[in-house]
Amino acid sequence: MFTDPQSITVNAVAQSMPRIKIGSTDCTYSTADGTFTMKISHQATKARTRRMVRVDQTKIAADPISSLNVSKKLGVYLVIDEPDFGFSDTEIDYVVQALKTWLSSANVAKVAGSES
Repeated sequence: MFTDPQSITVNAVAQSMPRIKIGSTDCTYSTADGTFTMKISHQATKARTRRMVRVDQTKIAADPISSLNVSKKLGVYLVIDEPDFGFSDTEIDYVVQALKTWLSSANVAKVAGSES
């Protein structure tokens, strides 16, 4: 089990998220105000295991048409979809680290701008 609390830094501000839910294959962490949540989960089938780390941010934003303030949620997550054999934890980490490196600010901006 991961340590409690978990912490991420968003725009140079640390967000401490104590554990708020424990399941048999997942845990959820959240800031006190619920602005940030993190879920870590695992789903196993006979031939594969899907491991997910997801961070959500919720905020109030003005609708550009009506100017009404509404709650909006952004989700960012990484899924490791691994077969039941054939890849070591080290090999999985190599691919995760490669993807993290590729996710530079420039490439994230391109993806957010709908480039493919």
